[in-house]
Amino acid sequence: MNFKVVVSEILLLSVVLFATVVNAVTLDPEQVVRSTVGGVLERLDIEKEQLDAHPERIYELIQELVIPHFDFPSMSKWVLGKSNWRSASEEQRAVFVEQFRTLLVRTYAKALLEYSQEEVQYKEVTKNSKSNLVTVKTEVQQPGGGGGVPINYRMHISGGEWKVVDVAVDGISLVRSYRGSFASEINENGLQSLISKLTEKNNRLASALADD
Repeated sequence: MNFKVVVSEILLLSVVLFATVVNAVTLDPEQVVRSTVGGVLERLDIEKEQLDAHPERIYELIQELVIPHFDFPSMSKWVLGKSNWRSASEEQRAVFVEQFRTLLVRTYAKALLEYSQEEVQYKEVTKNSKSNLVTVKTEVQQPGGGGGVPINYRMHISGGEWKVVDVAVDGISLVRSYRGSFASEINENGLQSLISKLTEKNNRLASALADD
């Protein structure tokens, strides 16, 4: 598996965001990324033998640490685009959000198991003056001194907590990449066809992990 892809998958799913009990955020974005990435990777090390024996348990770890803290509805809207989102029925929207979330989990679960303790360096944090978006910039060092891979986390505050809405690896946006491929399928065969194909792919990915 390509190193850049593996690293992006690992770190995308390891950024777990914490909310405060009041309507404010106590940790700034960089502190959140630093503390949570370390915590998740520590869990991977501790549970390595169990995960090697039962790789399907990675889903439980992802469900516990990741799912509640990503803004999948916002990601889904951006991935589909405004016109496709508006024209979709409420049922189609709900199913798409679920299948898109499942796609990310299924796709990245195996890569998360392949983490090999690459070093993460934290760079600058930039803010968008026209919105509440913040980008936390990091760089992951490749094994053998192959240079660093920049990974940027785009985050915003929703309901009093920081949530990830996009990740860019080496300048390539996750949301934009999916948006392009999804748009092609929708233009050719319609939204329902895309949803059906996502469901089929998710089932295949789940079976492949269970068979390993």
